[in-house]
Amino acid sequence: MRELLPELRDWLTAGTPFALATVVAVRGSAPRAPGAAMAVASTGAVAGSVSGGCVESDVYEVATETLTTGLTELRTYGISDDEAFGAGLTCGGTIDVLVRPYVAPTDRDALRELVDTVAAGEPVALATVVSGAARRGARLLVRNGRADGSLGDEGLDAAVTDDARGLLAQGATGGIRYGAHGERRMQDVTVFVQTYAPAPRMLVFGAIDHAAATARIGSFLGYRVTVCDARPAFATRERFPTADEVVCAWPHTYLESTPVDARTVVCVLTHDPKFDVPLLAAALRTPATYIGVMGSRRTHADRLARLREAGVDEAGLARLASPVGLDLGARTPEETAVSIAAEIIQHRWGGTGRPLAELSGAIHHAPL
Repeated sequence: MRELLPELRDWLTAGTPFALATVVAVRGSAPRAPGAAMAVASTGAVAGSVSGGCVESDVYEVATETLTTGLTELRTYGISDDEAFGAGLTCGGTIDVLVRPYVAPTDRDALRELVDTVAAGEPVALATVVSGAARRGARLLVRNGRADGSLGDEGLDAAVTDDARGLLAQGATGGIRYGAHGERRMQDVTVFVQTYAPAPRMLVFGAIDHAAATARIGSFLGYRVTVCDARPAFATRERFPTADEVVCAWPHTYLESTPVDARTVVCVLTHDPKFDVPLLAAALRTPATYIGVMGSRRTHADRLARLREAGVDEAGLARLASPVGLDLGARTPEETAVSIAAEIIQHRWGGTGRPLAELSGAIHHAPL
């Protein structure tokens, strides 16, 4: 929906009523992912798309109706029938589309707050009841510091707020099911959580087979993945098809020129001193949340000595996760990537890394 925000801002400013249709679930093949949206103004103007053309006409009609009734509607569109006149998808998949009118001043004010927050570059998540034992269309705006609005139940609000912050940390969007009072592993209420934050970055240095596996699992976890290596024969798009970008440059030079924030994770897989030492010295000057370094214990000891010689203090050295990963007994590049990903998740949420069967208490950890 991010691409619709300029139009929504204009309609809010002009006082133009409109309805917003959002893809809240996808099953099978579908043209657009959850979060895709189309807005229909009372003037007849349309912005955005929910299916690339397959069901837009029907969604337009539903949106127009909601502007009259004021009711939020949920419609499901499956495979099209060539011999019927009903709307459908030619791709064979199924999508659920939530159509919500923005006519009432309170609803419009809440959406304006979302639009303004996104425009200011602040991370925010919008949770909306899709179906079940809660009022369809009820909304909760979740930020790192507070939550505004309500889904109709304190327990549900608390559970959704917790999960929304988790999705926001990952830059992920999706539907979650709860009990009527926020109970986990129940399916009484479906809530769609749409986040507005850039995906956190994963910077992978060293174009080796372990890097390819790490890039794949990084993408799976929702990171925007960059692979960097100084060797042009290795740093190629063909070798890293799942990475968002592949950069051929000296690692420390690239790191010093690219944005790094407190959500960025750095994986140094080169285990070559001429790359590692200047790269790690540069990485330790950034706010990156995690800096994992591959290598044996002997390699790590040698690396620490070189970094001390380069002027890195003990506090900086303590930030390094090396040897990288959790002790899973990993052997292959793919297994190693899983151990790295597990350590990143543990670091993010403050987990122990121990089997849950050996522990008691809360399973989900609050962010550190």
